[in-house]
Amino acid sequence: MIDQPLLADIVLGARGWIIPAFCLAGLALAAIVWSYLQVRSASPLRAVCSLPKAAAVILIAVCLIEPLYTGTRPRPGSNLFLVLADNSRSLQLADQGARQSRGARMQTELQAEEGWLTRLAQDYEVRRYTFDAGLHAVQDFKELSLNGEASTLVESLTALGERFQGQPVAGILLLSDGNATDLGSEAVDWKKLPPVYPVAIASDSVAVDVAVKQVVISQTNFDAAPVTIAAEIESQSLGSRQIIVRVLDEQGKEIERRKLAPQEGQPLAQRFLIKPEHPGVSFYQVQASLADEVELAADSGKSIEATLANNRRYAVVDRGGGPYRVLYVSGLPNWEFKFLRRAIAEDDEVNLVGLVRIAKREPKFTFLSRTGERTNPLFRGFGNDGEGTEEYDQPVLVRLGTEDQEELRGGFPKDAEDLFRYQAVILDDVESAFFTQDQLSLLQRFVSQRGGGLLMLGGKNSFQEGGFARTPVGEMLPVYLDRSAPVASDLSYQLKLTREGWLQPWVRVRANEEDETERLAKMPPFKALNRIEAIKPGATVLAEVETTGGSSHPALAVQPFGRGRVGAMLIGDLWRWQMRQEDPQQNDLEKAWRQTVRWLVADVPQRVEVETRRTTGLGLAPQEIVVRTKDKQFAPLDNATIKIVIKTPDQRELEISAESSSRTAGEYRATFAPRVAGPYRAHVLAIAADGSDIGSRETGWAVEPETEEFRQLAGNRTLLEQIARETEGEIVAVGGLDRFVATLPNRKIPVTEKWTYPFWHQWGIVTLAIACLVGEWGLRRWKGLP
Repeated sequence: MIDQPLLADIVLGARGWIIPAFCLAGLALAAIVWSYLQVRSASPLRAVCSLPKAAAVILIAVCLIEPLYTGTRPRPGSNLFLVLADNSRSLQLADQGARQSRGARMQTELQAEEGWLTRLAQDYEVRRYTFDAGLHAVQDFKELSLNGEASTLVESLTALGERFQGQPVAGILLLSDGNATDLGSEAVDWKKLPPVYPVAIASDSVAVDVAVKQVVISQTNFDAAPVTIAAEIESQSLGSRQIIVRVLDEQGKEIERRKLAPQEGQPLAQRFLIKPEHPGVSFYQVQASLADEVELAADSGKSIEATLANNRRYAVVDRGGGPYRVLYVSGLPNWEFKFLRRAIAEDDEVNLVGLVRIAKREPKFTFLSRTGERTNPLFRGFGNDGEGTEEYDQPVLVRLGTEDQEELRGGFPKDAEDLFRYQAVILDDVESAFFTQDQLSLLQRFVSQRGGGLLMLGGKNSFQEGGFARTPVGEMLPVYLDRSAPVASDLSYQLKLTREGWLQPWVRVRANEEDETERLAKMPPFKALNRIEAIKPGATVLAEVETTGGSSHPALAVQPFGRGRVGAMLIGDLWRWQMRQEDPQQNDLEKAWRQTVRWLVADVPQRVEVETRRTTGLGLAPQEIVVRTKDKQFAPLDNATIKIVIKTPDQRELEISAESSSRTAGEYRATFAPRVAGPYRAHVLAIAADGSDIGSRETGWAVEPETEEFRQLAGNRTLLEQIARETEGEIVAVGGLDRFVATLPNRKIPVTEKWTYPFWHQWGIVTLAIACLVGEWGLRRWKGLP
């Protein structure tokens, strides 16, 4: 702590007496000198005897000009001083080498009788507060329980600043370890607060501890392990001890266990690849503990963890709102559909609907008709002139995997309501003439507006050979169809992945690079390729084929388009892969198809989308549930009724409603305040204004207040120093509160009053002058001077 100069000055009350007092003092001093010069004695003795009398004369002359010691001080009872104490569970910890816990030390300071709090109350109106999951006003600090489940330090300081805005607050004394659970990524403007004086209760050292610092979930389209749980494990003061990290499912069944030897001060990053057994929301736990926990418990307590509250974290996995529906359209029966259908049959989250043309439309007979008439005259006069009176028979189509007899009854969908039921469309060896111009434009809307996925497979009726150049579908494809080159019939092509392809999990089939390289080397050569010479600027080539002559051509290219994504598989005989499969147990082609289809439907929006996020901070902070609804044309849908049924960790079911948002069309918001820790599930049901069901979704989140509270065991002195610096306060030592209170009058205080201390009214000044005169007289008598 740095001492500040006293806020006081010396002023003169009788400035008009400065010259007279100076003259009188000068005459008196001259008389004293003249009188002692007349005395015959040793010079040192005369000087010693004259000094007390001269001092008395000077003191009396100073009193004539009335010197006043004046300054400012806080006006008693006019200023507020706020004392804020941390009541969270992290204060139950004891620093390494300390006999008392952090909370016990703080309580000793707060409950001391006739201590600094009593002296503080003499000049200030003291308001006492505690904070844990919220801010609480208290009469005294005997109510501290130190069992709060969170440390809302930021929220509490902000609330005090807003509550006492415009009032004379001299400062805030903050007693905390600095470990705030509501400290987010956004910067906090501490300068709006009055001066904050943090008391750092905790030190930077802690005892033995193992903690799961954080868990991050990433989902891919990799068939064997679509979910990756990345856990960061931290340990302190373990020495050579080992730790065990486990992953458990919702039933507590152990999925994977690892024994690790951590390095001091170095976090351990572990990745676990899992495949959930069912779609929807699943909860997993990552647990870390000492390998020799039982032995340590008997070791005199020296190596036991500081706390077990931070040894686990939940991992919430949401596999989406399946099952997803994929429409497969083929211009002729082929092997690709057989293997694709077989692969998707093993995926519970994808339903494949097939529309396969068995025979094209062909003219049955031709009539001579009027000049310019192109329709069959047989139907003239029946009121169906126009598009329905064609001279060609309809093509023969086979529907596979439909939900009912009406689905795809008229062939490929002609309106958005029918097509937007699907999440992805696969076009295989079908020419553009199969579709009307409206259907081609509808496919473009399906991708750009609805956000669906489109994949075109190679073949003699695909890409440029199928006439898709300069069509709405051709505009979406990641390759230029007007820049293709002729293909020799005797060429063979070997597949290889590009650098971008190696980075995409859905393009790879094997788990590691070595196995994937071996697989690519053993793949059979392909014979059919829709050769493309250039890709569009926003596209990415994930796989290439290499000819025997060494030239390379794109084989798989993708690009985003609007809200969706588009892919082009330029190989026309991918089925050869399965025919030449050496190990039937691998089923590489089936894995590749499942992963490709998963990539197509990934991130495709549903009519009901749900997002959950905490309103503020962590722990038991309220959870905000945001629901977005779309109509059958996938435009925002208002006037819907949103019902949310929440299942709590103690198996209770609570129903809440979401209110329409005034900021975004088709958006609804609800806030839920959790009361207990654990996993929460929410089933969201959206109902249209006419009473029809829009759809439903399931979501989930985990509430872990203790884990967040003990996320960091060492005191966060850096945060406390930042708060003190930006609010013009300072760090106060735990044992220096008495000295801090004593120096408060010398600091900047909102409401002050002047005080004056006159020297000449003090009895000590007169006593000193008389003592000097009596001393001079006594000294002369003692030495025998006249």
